[in-house]
Amino acid sequence: MLSFALGIGTQNTQGDWLEIYYPAPLLHPDASLVEAVKGVLDVPDGNAAVSFLPEHCSELAAALKAAGHSEQGELAEALAASQRPLVAMFLAEDAPPQSAPEVYLKLHLLSHRLVKPHGLDLTGMFGLLRNIAWSSEGPIDIEELPARRLKARLEGRTLSVDCVDKFPKMTDYVVPGGVRIGDTARVRLGAYLGEGTTVMHEGFVNFNAGTEGPGMIEGRISAGVIVGKGSDLGGGCSTMGTLSGGGNIVIKVGEGCLIGANAGIGIPLGDRCTVEAGLYITAGAKVTVLDDQGREAETVAARDLAGQSDLLLRRNSQNGRIECLTNKSAVALNEALHAND
Repeated sequence: MLSFALGIGTQNTQGDWLEIYYPAPLLHPDASLVEAVKGVLDVPDGNAAVSFLPEHCSELAAALKAAGHSEQGELAEALAASQRPLVAMFLAEDAPPQSAPEVYLKLHLLSHRLVKPHGLDLTGMFGLLRNIAWSSEGPIDIEELPARRLKARLEGRTLSVDCVDKFPKMTDYVVPGGVRIGDTARVRLGAYLGEGTTVMHEGFVNFNAGTEGPGMIEGRISAGVIVGKGSDLGGGCSTMGTLSGGGNIVIKVGEGCLIGANAGIGIPLGDRCTVEAGLYITAGAKVTVLDDQGREAETVAARDLAGQSDLLLRRNSQNGRIECLTNKSAVALNEALHAND
């Protein structure tokens, strides 16, 4: 079994799942725990979201405790007081998700740091998530928002909508230890924030992306992008994600890197790289490479520098060309550039 979790969810008036909160998801749960739950609930084979009622919780809690899983047993006991729909989610294998409860479990696993970005199959997830008004009264199906707003007004309340999106903010579900987040609305559920990460007010972290930590994030970490330890993203800078033109290429920022304010990258960086403020490096950009003596060695497309370490990327203020300074000799540099030819 890949993963298991007990959750509390929200459904629309048609019974469709809008979102699910899993307080304590498990990765590779013990077989005895899974069998204890299956002894109480009717669970089909494979990946399955099994709805259950509060009256099942006492029996479920007893079975879990008898199997030696007191923490999950205590959670089952607490769920007995729920006024929201309950679900037990079983992930037998990592396959493209087939339901909203499955998507939400995978997003929880990422934000709980149980799985790193690109560690789970999220193919087709957008088609399984509904557009939701995230409001002061919880998540509301966008098609049902007018009726809910009118009902609130008639009862003397003002229903406030914070955002309309398929994804909620991470901190409504998970707050990982050892992080600081200036504006919680700018970190989506499914983000992976390593310990020691600070996301400032202008920083943004998408789902299936994040930081190994520690690091300072004042720019944008797009979907699929991973930032290594000790790297900083300056104010307003950007990383090209797999959903914004990067295709299937995984954009990774290595350890000890600095992307300057309002700069950006469309190629992966190795370790100890610096991108000058205001310079956006796309894969096809022409770059003049300078060796360790500052002599021109070659002009290449930026994609040829992908993944290499100890690079300083800058724009020449006199002629406007993009330059890359390295600490390699001309011979070593030539070998590195043509290693994959």
